Amino acid sequence: MYSINCNGTLVDFSSPKVMGILNLTPDSFFDGGKYSSEKDIINQVEKMISEGATFIDIGAYSSRPGAKSISEEEELNRILPIITTLVKAFPKIIISIDTFRSNVAKQCVLNGAAIINDISGGNLDKKMFKTVAKLQVPYIIMHMQGDPTNMQLKPTYHNIVQELLFYFSDKIEQLRKLGVNDIITDVGFGFGKTLEHNYQLLHNLQMFKNLDVPTLAGISRKSMLYKPLQIEPQSALNATTSANTIALMNGANILRVHDVKEAMECIKIVDLLKNNS
Repeated sequence: MYSINCNGTLVDFSSPKVMGILNLTPDSFFDGGKYSSEKDIINQVEKMISEGATFIDIGAYSSRPGAKSISEEEELNRILPIITTLVKAFPKIIISIDTFRSNVAKQCVLNGAAIINDISGGNLDKKMFKTVAKLQVPYIIMHMQGDPTNMQLKPTYHNIVQELLFYFSDKIEQLRKLGVNDIITDVGFGFGKTLEHNYQLLHNLQMFKNLDVPTLAGISRKSMLYKPLQIEPQSALNATTSANTIALMNGANILRVHDVKEAMECIKIVDLLKNNS
């Protein structure tokens, strides 16, 4: 059984956990600009926690395909006041910071965040691994081919599952040598992957258990769900529930979602199935 240390709170994965998404960006693909006031943010976080979220993942830099880049200063200006507000409002909150910048990660952790969630796996900021090691916080390594500006132009792999297993093995080895204890992998659905690549990864998610670290699945309302169904992200909750259920059956330990209540229901049903098989 896996466990991670989040600011002194030990979180175990005897049952999967939910990570609720809080986007502070005006241009995110699903909820961009939705939580712009302090009151809206507190209400949304309170809702996610009450529905069962263990972690709240906060991002201030949109990583949707083709997203506009913002400066480090702007990212910090968006995110630091919100962390301070949330830690004050919810003293036991476990905040994950969605950033690929080591200084943003450091400042957020110093202000109360407990986890670093890096879409680039250290590739976009070479100081990230040493920063994580110094801070001694759990680190989520995501896989992305390219960067948000070009990742969906022409993603190509010979064998995507094998290539990602090698990628994570290498990253985990580097982090272990630096003394990082708590590592989580995220295959990065939609980040430099075609529709077929995404479904190959979902089908083979169990393979990533061989890395002997927890696995996060971030599928919520993504284009791999709504495009084949010819619907909009706003209508993709049912598809998200289906995909999350498959991810859980294939070994996911964390579901990163916009809709916490429905994800918790998936976990309860799958746990019942596994406990009575």
